[in-house]
Amino acid sequence: MIGYTTVGVSDLTRAKDFYTSLLADMGIQPLMGTERLQLFGNGMGPGMFAICLPFDGQPNHPGNGNMSAIACDTKDQVDAMYHKAIELGASCEGEPGQRMPFFYGAYFRDLDGNKLCFFKMDLGEA
Repeated sequence: MIGYTTVGVSDLTRAKDFYTSLLADMGIQPLMGTERLQLFGNGMGPGMFAICLPFDGQPNHPGNGNMSAIACDTKDQVDAMYHKAIELGASCEGEPGQRMPFFYGAYFRDLDGNKLCFFKMDLGEA
């Protein structure tokens, strides 16, 4: 189980404003923060998302192949969240669509180039 995932940013205030606005419709809110890190989630437990200024003081660099994915309740929510990200200045990395029979996703890069995905997984009955 993932406790949290973190992406590096170049401007913590700008990134916090972006993610606070983007994730609010999902009930995700800023939780704990410091001068270099901000955690977001529905509560202080597993499944949180964090933004941070890199600990080593060097510039942030989005990792090639690294991505954080945020689960949505419906395909409509995937669509809405993707479009909101784009409206807030994110860039498209793959418009909303069915990727596999059980996976619907939409991909974008945030203001610092970090790749994220909103998705809805439907595995049917177990």
